[in-house]
Amino acid sequence: MASRGLCLLLLVCLGVPSYPDVSGISIETDNKNVKAEEFKEAILSCKHKFSKGMSLRIEWKKIQSQGVSFVYYNSEFTGDLRGRAEMLNTGIRIRNVTRRDSGTYRCEISAKSEEGQRLGEATITLTVLVAPATPVCEVPSSAMTGTVVQMSCKETEGSPPSEYQWYKNGVALLEKTGTGSARAANITYTMNKKSGTLLFNTVTKNDTGEYFCEASNGIGLSQKCSVKRMQVEESSSQKKTNYQSTSEKASLLRSIVCCKSFRYLPSSVDL
Repeated sequence: MASRGLCLLLLVCLGVPSYPDVSGISIETDNKNVKAEEFKEAILSCKHKFSKGMSLRIEWKKIQSQGVSFVYYNSEFTGDLRGRAEMLNTGIRIRNVTRRDSGTYRCEISAKSEEGQRLGEATITLTVLVAPATPVCEVPSSAMTGTVVQMSCKETEGSPPSEYQWYKNGVALLEKTGTGSARAANITYTMNKKSGTLLFNTVTKNDTGEYFCEASNGIGLSQKCSVKRMQVEESSSQKKTNYQSTSEKASLLRSIVCCKSFRYLPSSVDL
């Protein structure tokens, strides 16, 4: 009992050992979703409310599918951002951004205070907007009447993804919506601006012409493929049908002429 009391007395006199207190702090950002055009600059904001005299440790990391990598560590930038980025207090300015810079970034700040170690972080998504590249268009050089024809237009560089507009003989084709001018034009094709396809269920000779496609996504200039001509010819069966129809008309015409000639023959003619 005496030894137990002595231990309690020592604890009171010497004090209970204390350990550093680790608590959260508030980190703010002006924009959690930053968008910037390729080859321009992007600013990733990271703000805190610490006193100027406090000792801060600042780190920036990029979160990727294969793991987390350092962007700013030990007061210097690393990897692709070395030489292209600079600190704005605790935020980052990235010059000449490229599509590879797109991703999720995390700002981490720690500070020592009288209460102990304090930690905070903010997550920011950077999306680099990329102008479209020249699309690749596939247009058949020839087709037979009555057949199904599909044209395609695609480019894979643009971010956000491009939309596509087809032209025939320099005039924009209408999108078939079932109402308005598109319906009045009696359109026989279907144009999908998202996928870039132009589908003819049954082409006719009227569909002969020069076609090209234009890709645009609101970033930079739109791009178009080279003009390609499609020639629609009558199929052999259609030619045969047309020939038979022409022959029947000629035969009928000869019969009518013959009958009229017979009708007006003089009565004295011996048939």
